[in-house]
Amino acid sequence: MKTPFYDLHVKSGAKIVNFHGWDMPLQYLGIVQEHINTRQNVSIFDVSHMGRFEIKGADAFELLQALATNDLSKLNDNQALYSPICYEDGGIVDDLIIYRINSQRFLVVVNASNRTKDFQWIASHSNSSVVKDISDATALVAIQGPRASQMLERALPALDLAGLKPFDLIKANILDFRQPIANKKEETKEEIEEEREEEKESKDNNKKKEELIISRTGYTGEDGFELIFDSSQIDIWEKLMQIGMPFNIKPAGLGARDTLRLEAGLMLYGNDMDEITTPLEVPLRWTVKLEKPSFVGKQALATRPITKELVGFEVLEKRIARYANKVFIDGQPAGRVTSGGYAPTLRKSIGFCFVPPSVSPGQLIEIEIGGKMYKAKIASTTRFYKRK
Repeated sequence: MKTPFYDLHVKSGAKIVNFHGWDMPLQYLGIVQEHINTRQNVSIFDVSHMGRFEIKGADAFELLQALATNDLSKLNDNQALYSPICYEDGGIVDDLIIYRINSQRFLVVVNASNRTKDFQWIASHSNSSVVKDISDATALVAIQGPRASQMLERALPALDLAGLKPFDLIKANILDFRQPIANKKEETKEEIEEEREEEKESKDNNKKKEELIISRTGYTGEDGFELIFDSSQIDIWEKLMQIGMPFNIKPAGLGARDTLRLEAGLMLYGNDMDEITTPLEVPLRWTVKLEKPSFVGKQALATRPITKELVGFEVLEKRIARYANKVFIDGQPAGRVTSGGYAPTLRKSIGFCFVPPSVSPGQLIEIEIGGKMYKAKIASTTRFYKRK
């Protein structure tokens, strides 16, 4: 499968890899360069491989509130939250971003590998709400980095993006995007408005194809935004690249996205959590609201013993730990690595691993890499990097 921007990735010289059936850019100029640019400037990511569902109806809120471990009653219109959804035994079906557009319309973004499973799970619990997979009909682009806000303010001068709080969203029209004009440094508000009116007059007023949803969310640990819009509007990618040139925008692939999320302590489904792991065994306890009257898996999460804990670690020698490497404590098998890699910002090898709950921060462990043991220590948190 290919995203709407596949040809643009190939044209830009991206290295394409298969990711859960999707032909996706792993890197363009290099993972480390793309990682550092995201931390210092701004990067654009194609994340259209992620699943997107629309849930509409009078009981849309009740449906999602009954599935999510987090509490959707905290959401106002145009707000989003992060939440796992669980099976009855407490195992994680997936971790989602849930957007409340209004009381009868919600959007849900799910992991690419779980799109079919998640859709069936959510639809099977619906009474009267319409659950629709809009993944193919829409595109999802992430603008991430400390200069993301400045850049999008220039792209969408009519919107108050600077005032948008984390996990809040704003609805706009795709025609609000400024068309960059060569050899023109600045424009007056009147000129911008005139251009916008001309664009509106020249295009069919199709609300569905023109809807643009912008949320202050991301998966990198940096400030940033994610944009959902009709998949036919592929020119938006090139517009963003042009508008972002003064901010040193660069395209970034899955490789940098993975190292960025690892530094920021963000979990990856299939590696760090799965259907046999509960949100209480990974650093997601804050998303489990047992005070809610009910949700799928509540009883199990309230009573199920915790037998393992996901923690961060730092390798003390010049080796990189990878997924499934075995972890030892005092010479005895104690767990396994779930994610690991080199952290370009921190310039050291880090990762996550499952260990018994009794393990303490600072405790020494050993990790088997390539048949040899290497020293590592348990970190005080899974969040190695926090932006200023």
